[in-house]
Amino acid sequence: MKLKLNLDDMTDEFFEDTRLLGLVAPIKDYQFCWHLNNRLRFDFRINNSIEIQLNKKARTYFFCVYEYPEPGNSLQHFLYNNQFDGEYLLPEFKHLDFLWLLKGDVVGDEKLAHLMNCIRTVSGVQLVMELAHDKIKNKGHLIF
Repeated sequence: MKLKLNLDDMTDEFFEDTRLLGLVAPIKDYQFCWHLNNRLRFDFRINNSIEIQLNKKARTYFFCVYEYPEPGNSLQHFLYNNQFDGEYLLPEFKHLDFLWLLKGDVVGDEKLAHLMNCIRTVSGVQLVMELAHDKIKNKGHLIF
């Protein structure tokens, strides 16, 4: 008997009650996190244990993930690098430099709009937009 992992269920569960932002900020990820941490009083740190590895064209690509758990609640912020060495974590969004996932608690529209406005004030940020889950073809790439 063969057991098959139901990736759709896993993906749906991972993305339940999440919000996802796409950002255009053509600067290095560590510089971007430094700006975010200074401007927004966040504490993004790289989390090597949840780094995303994709194997394409007989090569392995590594996408850094930075993490910031909000103090006092269960909301966590994850900042993914969308590019590595010419490959993309989400190829359908090649124009985006970073993906920002909010997970662990429900984020209302007002809180999200406030966060997006704050991100827009950060040095180097050219675009901040919410990504609709149904528009993402490679959602599985974001699961750690």
